[in-house]
This record gives sequence, structure tokens and C-alpha cells, in this order.
Amino acid sequence: MDTPVARRNILARIRAAQGRPAEPAASEREAVADYLARHPEGPRPPMPDDLVARFVDEARKMSTTVEEVATLSDVPAAAHRYLLERNLPVQAVAWETLRELAWADAGIAVEFRKPGNLDPVGITDCFCATAETGTLVLLSGPQTYSSAGLLPETHIAIVPASRIVAGHEDAFSLIRAERGELPRAVNFVSGPSRTGDIEQTIVLGAHGPYRVHAIVVRGA
Repeated sequence: MDTPVARRNILARIRAAQGRPAEPAASEREAVADYLARHPEGPRPPMPDDLVARFVDEARKMSTTVEEVATLSDVPAAAHRYLLERNLPVQAVAWETLRELAWADAGIAVEFRKPGNLDPVGITDCFCATAETGTLVLLSGPQTYSSAGLLPETHIAIVPASRIVAGHEDAFSLIRAERGELPRAVNFVSGPSRTGDIEQTIVLGAHGPYRVHAIVVRGA
């Protein structure tokens, strides 16, 4: 199923039942943009000038491991080091957008496809990250499939330092500014999957990765 097309068809039928054209007029879009611009924000905590340091601190509180590197070209070696230190497989699936990095030279066998149930490691980029909670923000797309950060037991995420924003409000503003509309899925990842349903004992890896490792790229 082509989900975007199906969504447009459903919304078109709803609009038709309301006596409106299938597609929103320019005036409707302008009214929404005006509302968003004028809508007051709720209270937000103060944030430090160094958003990268705040992101690293908060991510670690959520059991995300973090390494900082200087440039994007340093990422494959950092990922390989992380996997070896934890005795994890050096095979991974990754987003198509990461194809140009020298994974093989670093010792990682990477396939650029959607993961299956048995793929041990998923490597993704991220749209942005939020310093307030140490959260990764991943947007789905033809080359940035959500499953790469959900199915494998280990998720390695590349975080450009320039894409770390203060809070979730800023993340949504950035999505609207750069994408215009929300994609099929927006995933906010705050550490490994966890649950406390049984005897209020926290268990990692309940509904997704057991491990989340963020590689922060200072020069990106």
C-alpha cells in the first residue's frame, strides 16, 4: 500500500463530506501557519549554551552510550570500536543515506536495506536530536526506513552536532521548516527500549533495541 496516497484519499473524502475541495486552499495553509506562529509555548526549562554537552549528559541518563568524533569520516571506525568492545557482530544494515561512508575499510560489513528479524545491528543518521531529554529524532522515508532503528538489538545513530536543538518544540519547528509536512513516521528515541510492567522492574529491549549508541559528530 502507498501510505501517503491512502492518507490523502482518506482526507479528501473527509473534506468532501464537509463540502470542501479535496486539497487545502492556500488560504487554509496560511491560516494554519499563522496559528502555529502565534500559538503561545508552554513553560520550558532553561537550557545551557552548550547544547551538545547537555544532549550527551541526558542521553547517558537514558542508558544511551555516546562517543564524540571530529568528522563524519571518523564514524565507521568509531562504530567498529564500539561493536568490538562489546563483543557484538560487525555486520549491520544501514540507511541508504550512509552508503558513502567507508564502512568496509573500518571492518564493518554493511548492507543498505531494511532489516530482518535476525539482523543484529542497525545504523542510522537522525533528522535532529534534542538536548533537553537526550532524544534522537528519526524521520521515515524511502531511504530512511524506521525499522533500521527498531528491529535490530543494537542501534547506532549518527548525530551531527549542528542538528542538536534545545527541545521537542524546536524539533517540530525544524521539521515544518525543512519538510513542510510530517512524514509517515516520526520516532523520538530516548535510550534503549524498556518496560516496567512486571513488578515495576525496568527491563531493557522489551519492544526494540537493547542498546542505543550515539556517535556525535562535532564537525557536522
